Amino acid sequence: MSDYLTDLLKLQALDFNERSEKNAESQKAELRNHIPKPILAHYDRLVARGKKGVALVRNQVCTGCHMRLPIGTINTLMQDQDIQLCDSCGRYLCLEAPVPAPAVEPVVAAKPAPKTRKRKTLAHTAV
Repeated sequence: MSDYLTDLLKLQALDFNERSEKNAESQKAELRNHIPKPILAHYDRLVARGKKGVALVRNQVCTGCHMRLPIGTINTLMQDQDIQLCDSCGRYLCLEAPVPAPAVEPVVAAKPAPKTRKRKTLAHTAV
């Protein structure tokens, strides 16, 4: 993930009180100094409208507007080449950090119990 998007996510968490820290204002100012002005201006326009400026991408869908994203946009995000905007809502897009799969122990199939043969018993009848 791009450093700019990481900083935008931290700034968004502070702006929308998702993280509460005692020196939030100084952290906001420091993060704003790291982000380029055009990116920050677009983010601020979205925040001024009451929207979050960064949306996560889950299953090729923008979590801001719930619209499916083109595969080219997903590919660019995966290669971390450039910052992408959602075509529908205008939010900056960020891939969700992959969740490691839980370790699954292999299941060993139990062998079925051997079948027992029924022996035919001959009834000896006395004549």
